[in-house]
Amino acid sequence: MSTDIDPRQVDERPARPRVKVSVLLVSGAVTMIVAAWALIAPARAEATLADLVGWISNWFGWFYIALATIVLVFVIYVGVRYARVRLGDDEDRPEFSTFAWASMLFAAGIGTDVMFFAVAEPASQYLAPPQGQGGSVEAAREATVWTLFHYGITGWGMYALMGVALGYFAHRKKLPLAVRSALYPIFGKRIRGPIGDAVDIATVLGTIFGVATSLGIGVVMLNVGLGVMFDVPQGIPAQVALVVLAVAVAATSATTGVDRGIRLLSQLNVLLAILLALWVLVTGDTAFLLRAITMNVGDFVSMFPGMTLDTMAFDHPTEWMSLWTLFFWAWWIAWASFVGMFLARISKGRTIGQFMLGTLTIPFTYIVMWVSIFGNSAVKQIADGDKAFGELATSAPEQGFYSLLQQYPGAWFLVGLATFVGLLFYVTSADSGALVMANLSSDLPDSETDASPWLRIGWAAATGVLTIAMLLVGGIVALQYATIVMGLPFAVVMVLVMIGLYKALEAERTQVSAARLSLTSHLAGRESGHQGSWRRRVATTFGTVSLKRANERLTSVVVPALHEVAEAMESEGRTARVEVGDGGATVPGSARLVVGKGPAPFTWSVRAHRVAAPSYGTRMIEADDRTTRLEVALPTGGGYDVFGYSAEEVCHDVLDHFERWSSAEVLAEHP
Repeated sequence: MSTDIDPRQVDERPARPRVKVSVLLVSGAVTMIVAAWALIAPARAEATLADLVGWISNWFGWFYIALATIVLVFVIYVGVRYARVRLGDDEDRPEFSTFAWASMLFAAGIGTDVMFFAVAEPASQYLAPPQGQGGSVEAAREATVWTLFHYGITGWGMYALMGVALGYFAHRKKLPLAVRSALYPIFGKRIRGPIGDAVDIATVLGTIFGVATSLGIGVVMLNVGLGVMFDVPQGIPAQVALVVLAVAVAATSATTGVDRGIRLLSQLNVLLAILLALWVLVTGDTAFLLRAITMNVGDFVSMFPGMTLDTMAFDHPTEWMSLWTLFFWAWWIAWASFVGMFLARISKGRTIGQFMLGTLTIPFTYIVMWVSIFGNSAVKQIADGDKAFGELATSAPEQGFYSLLQQYPGAWFLVGLATFVGLLFYVTSADSGALVMANLSSDLPDSETDASPWLRIGWAAATGVLTIAMLLVGGIVALQYATIVMGLPFAVVMVLVMIGLYKALEAERTQVSAARLSLTSHLAGRESGHQGSWRRRVATTFGTVSLKRANERLTSVVVPALHEVAEAMESEGRTARVEVGDGGATVPGSARLVVGKGPAPFTWSVRAHRVAAPSYGTRMIEADDRTTRLEVALPTGGGYDVFGYSAEEVCHDVLDHFERWSSAEVLAEHP
């Protein structure tokens, strides 16, 4: 299977957004069936989910852990090897400023759960670590590091994989902004059939359960905050009301589009969250927290290589693994398509190097700051003898965060600010999720057009119904279990995405190298033969070429050369043909050599192209000063002029491209 991508074979885009009926019906039906099951038989649903998680943990726990590490290594490799490849055409530049872009990727990828786990996990890991003695100094050092590990660069590596893959295929290769596009190098045009639909369905299901988990944690947190401030009773009625309110706001925000609603909310969210963390840092034990942050960074760097592939095989803590590492990796996987699509949507014009560096470092810098400040504050309070706080933070994690805030000056203000920040986190996650799920279940005219508003509102409502159902089943634990189950199918898709992205990037690198070498070959050819060719080059460079003259040279020099190459190819057992558009005095001519059959054969094409004539400083250019190039198309866009090539040089140029294409074919078959 060739890795060359021809959007015409797979991209039959409608003039306006159109629903993918099969994707919408299947993913919507599964979501509603699970929600109805949870509402009708909550006890049975909880028990079944627990059994499934136990089975997955036993048989596929190693797969989740290995996949997380492989993805991180892969995206770092891609970011270095293909750093200059742009997510878009070569002339595209970023739409959003660095701060706006960083705010949106941060707010979309991190929800209210970071407030929940910044206190709950360090406290839990300190009192009940997976290995070693709880309550010890060693447990205190590792408690926050485990949280950094679960919220760190490994998860953002998964986001980066999906973001760069979707951005590359949508913005650079002009395929639809959908996960199925990343599988084109593997399955070819079949991605428009059942294979592509299955991928989109797995993506939607992983997304909605991942988002529902975050929203479930969010409403539980917000319920506690409102209870502290206004004595709102904690329980399902208040949480249902919060879900309805937040989904309504999310639907409104989603219909305003990325450029306004989500961008503004994201920037406000980041600024207020940083303000909250700095207040705790300044009014708390500042010297201790600064020492702890420094220690956490050092411990994370030294411990990460051992933690990333640690399956704890000999003293396997099954329950701990299911509730922590496996849950987090499944959660990141479930969110990867959702956040990746959103990142691709806002990252057009950035290079792969810029994208990888920003995605892997900017959010993690915030995570280090947030988790170190709140996590170490919580651990120190427990270590100083506050056992009641420790029990609260582990048994009722949603209350631990607010209980910690009440130990600082301006407690009521802090609780209010945290609740507002949590609401913004909730809304930015919900509206981004609704937008992405609507886009996944639609055929879109281009990568910058979003799905119809009614579909976005529908997915926001479906997410709300699922969130309420899972809260009724067993609260946050049930949401964690559902995430682990639904993340498994998409984990397989991520493996295929890595293969498809690597093949496409390597094919482009090979094609670009071929173009460079063909130019070098042309220069060498001029040195070794063809008297008078340099005079022809001078005349071409400083004069203008009419369309008629360019078409005549195409017909008299280029086309015969292509026929010679085609005959030579056929004598070697290859199928080859030459397609010619003769042109004339007013119509641009073209020629194309096609070698081989199948969806992506080798092609070398040239066409007459009218462009503005260069003046080189000798005179002013008039508006109608035009010249004509015989331009060879390049896979990266643009091309080079072969008007001055002899027939021999045209043949060499074609063979240079063919040799590189053949190498890419071998690489695709035997990577």
